[in-house]
Amino acid sequence: MPGSIFIIQNDDTLVEMNHQPYATEDHLQSFLEQYPALLAGDQVDTATPRRWLLISREMSIPDRKEGSGRWSLDHLFLDQDGIPTLVEVKRSSDTRIRREVVGQMLDYAANALLYWPGDEVRSHFENRCRNISVDPDEEILRCMGPEIEPERFWTAVKTNMDAHRIRLLFVADEIPDELKRIIEFLNGQMKSAEVLGVELRQYEGQNLKTLVPRVIGMTSEAQQAKSQRPAPRAWDEQSFLREIQERVDEQTKDLAVRILEWQDPGTCR
Repeated sequence: MPGSIFIIQNDDTLVEMNHQPYATEDHLQSFLEQYPALLAGDQVDTATPRRWLLISREMSIPDRKEGSGRWSLDHLFLDQDGIPTLVEVKRSSDTRIRREVVGQMLDYAANALLYWPGDEVRSHFENRCRNISVDPDEEILRCMGPEIEPERFWTAVKTNMDAHRIRLLFVADEIPDELKRIIEFLNGQMKSAEVLGVELRQYEGQNLKTLVPRVIGMTSEAQQAKSQRPAPRAWDEQSFLREIQERVDEQTKDLAVRILEWQDPGTCR
């Protein structure tokens, strides 16, 4: 069982904070909605700490094209790189946290990537912003940082979803050993998806409350697997021109050809 933590106040008095379970799962979910920083972005990525943008709480997920929502995801967040982060919350007293929650989350991820239309995520975010009377672009800048350009951000979201680049977070007041082992295994095996747990323990004492997050699953093996990147593509003149032909209009292609001819007059002839 977790022990106590101690706080020294300004008057040098010591406050003992004792571990307390959450009264309901809704309390834990509400904390994440109000304080996304509790997802410990600095532990998820120590080199570039993750910042979180809440898209929706109770995000519906269909199980077929143009179907109504069959499931409800506890929270959907995006990080500053536009990576969808699916969050499922359970209290340690819920017996489903052992194994059932894993199958539940994989169902959510598989169907979300298949059946969320390209603009679905953005639409849910804009609806949430309207409900709380904030401008969507200003909310992106507030949460993600002033360097983020909203339209490019949404393009990145679509690109990540098309590439199945997502993050799955299991959040609980205490994550049992069985779930820890599954999280570590999945995170080490999956290349485009990141699978992590966040223990968010609650401590109370003398009318004070402290929440302490700890990320689980970021093993050295998983970090090595995530760091592997495909070898860079080898380009020659013909493959470059074919790629240009497929991606841009004739005017842009002619400009690219002129640049190649300028750097080497013998090319493109």
